[in-house]
Amino acid sequence: MIAELDEIGSPASMASAGGRFFGFVIGGGLPVAVAANWIATSWNQNAAMEAMSPAAVRLERTALEWTRELLGLPAGCQGAFVTGATMANVTGIAAGRHEVLAHAGWDVERRGLAGAPPITVVVGDEVHVSVLRALAILGFGREQLVRVPADDQGRMRPDRLPNVKGPAIVCLQAGNVNSGAFDPAREICARAHDAEAWVHVDGAFGLWARASPARRPLAEGVEAADSWSTDAHKWLNVPYDSGLVFVRDGAVLRAALPTGAAAYLPADGAFNPYEFTPEMSRRARGVDAWAAIRTLGRVGVEDLVERCCRHASRFAEQLRGHGFRILNDVVLNQVVVSFGSDAETRDVIARVQRDGTCWCGGTVWHGTAAMRISVSSWATTTDDVDASVAAIVRAAGR
Repeated sequence: MIAELDEIGSPASMASAGGRFFGFVIGGGLPVAVAANWIATSWNQNAAMEAMSPAAVRLERTALEWTRELLGLPAGCQGAFVTGATMANVTGIAAGRHEVLAHAGWDVERRGLAGAPPITVVVGDEVHVSVLRALAILGFGREQLVRVPADDQGRMRPDRLPNVKGPAIVCLQAGNVNSGAFDPAREICARAHDAEAWVHVDGAFGLWARASPARRPLAEGVEAADSWSTDAHKWLNVPYDSGLVFVRDGAVLRAALPTGAAAYLPADGAFNPYEFTPEMSRRARGVDAWAAIRTLGRVGVEDLVERCCRHASRFAEQLRGHGFRILNDVVLNQVVVSFGSDAETRDVIARVQRDGTCWCGGTVWHGTAAMRISVSSWATTTDDVDASVAAIVRAAGR
């Protein structure tokens, strides 16, 4: 059975765990985190509550606190492991929905949305699709969103932020999916909070820039928000799936995810993760993250982030040197490059993917077809970058 699975499935898998996979923002899976994942799977723990698995819950709690410290988020905020950034966005925005409606005198968990005071939801023009999906799940249709224009790097323009009144949620972006750019969080948070709005930060990969002193200024001010989402399976390089949400006030997060009375659930005051996540039964994701951070330490995580950013800059410098057009300011781990016309660029991308030296995906940036290079794997080396650039140049020269 296992041999058959390997024979059938392995040839059809992607080499996304290797050092030359630059399509999407996908971490390579640190060996120690993979091994921890195997152990956690063999334990087969339900990490819903301490009564079910003291080990899983305590490791998760430690990993959450370590991650909070690495990201420089406020002391005392409540974190939770979920499946990925989409569910983290759902969770953080649900907390915001609860809080702004409670402030308006409406109990949304008890009374629902029908008849509730309308909530103004503000997003940037470059909002990620995972935020739009999260908002749709929570009852906010795309046509009711207030969109704020973005600059040439995809950053929300604070001078175009609307004056909101009444319940409001403002969604910021830490790390544009194409350019890697950051919304100016400090100014937007200040204006939003003056209007008593909730601020949620979508930081699927970009929030990890705060783990690097050199990159932290890019995300200056995000600590002033009310909730944050990110992924551990991206830049922390733990196995899939592992998302994270943090909320400044844990009581708000718990109130937004009510479970109701259940006599069989313990009420002993212990920390029970299910009270802070949409899922009740849940795998022990915190074990993988604990192992990664325990092994890397603060300096190791910093080096991982900074190394990927240096690799991205090397990509941009070499491709620019060969005469290709870099379309974004390479400030993080993202490179967007054009090889001429849209048709020529798409042809180069297809040739690179067929060649197999590396894998890069396509995108559209400001109406122009482009190759999108995302560097987020612990396994990527300078030699990988150079070999990949050579393969791209070959593909473009044919």
